[in-house]
Amino acid sequence: MTISCPTASIGTTEKPKDIRLVQKTFPLAVEDNVYYCGYNSSKSYGAASYFIQRQEGNILIDSPRFTPPLVKRLEELGGLSYMYLTHKDDVADHQKFQQHFKCDRILHRDDITKETSNVEIVLSETKKIELAPDLLIIPVSGHTKGHTVLLYKNKFLFTRDHLAWSPHLNHLYAFRRYCWYSWSEQVKSMEKLLDYTFEWVLPGHGRRYHNNSTQMQQQMRQCLSWMKRQ
Repeated sequence: MTISCPTASIGTTEKPKDIRLVQKTFPLAVEDNVYYCGYNSSKSYGAASYFIQRQEGNILIDSPRFTPPLVKRLEELGGLSYMYLTHKDDVADHQKFQQHFKCDRILHRDDITKETSNVEIVLSETKKIELAPDLLIIPVSGHTKGHTVLLYKNKFLFTRDHLAWSPHLNHLYAFRRYCWYSWSEQVKSMEKLLDYTFEWVLPGHGRRYHNNSTQMQQQMRQCLSWMKRQ
C-alpha cells in the first residue's frame, strides 16, 4: 500500500483498518536516537531521510514527504531545530517543513538552486564544519559539487548519494553511473572519510551498512580500491 512504497505509487481500493497503527511506527528507530523517517518522496527520487532526536535540538536529514502523520510524530518527538540538506537532489518538501517547524535549513552554496535560494544557513567551506560538538559536516564533492555528509557522535555517517552498501559487490561502493559532477573528485572525497571513525553508513539511496569501526575502515579501503578501477 501507499505507506510502504518509497514513492507512494502503490494504492489500494480498500482502506486498511490498521493504517493508523502503522503510521505511528514512523519514524522507525535505527539505533539510539536515530530514526528512519519513511514517507520517501518522489521529488527526491524516493531517497530515504533520517531524523536525530537531540536535547540540544532535533535534526531532519533531507526531506521526506510532508504528510500529516509524519509531521504529527515529529511534533511529538520535539519538532525540528535544523533541516540538514545534503545536496540539491533530495530537498523535496523542504519549504513546507521549514514553514511548519520554523527550523533552519542548511545547504552548501555550490548546491543552491532557485528552489533553495532562501535557505537560512549557507555553507561555503571545503573543509569540515563543526555544527555542534557531536555534529560534523564534511564536504564531499563528487556526486554534486556541493554534496556534504553528516557525522553524528563519530558513529552515524549520513552519506546520502555519496556512499552505500552493495549486496551485489558485497562491499561499500559509490554510484559511478549517477555521479553528476566529478568521479575523480568523489574519489578524493572518499579518501577524506578515512580520517573519521563511524559504525553506520546511512545513505539516501542503496542499503545501510553497520559494522565496528575497524571493519568499517577495511570496507572504506575496499570501496576506494574499487572506485579507482572504474
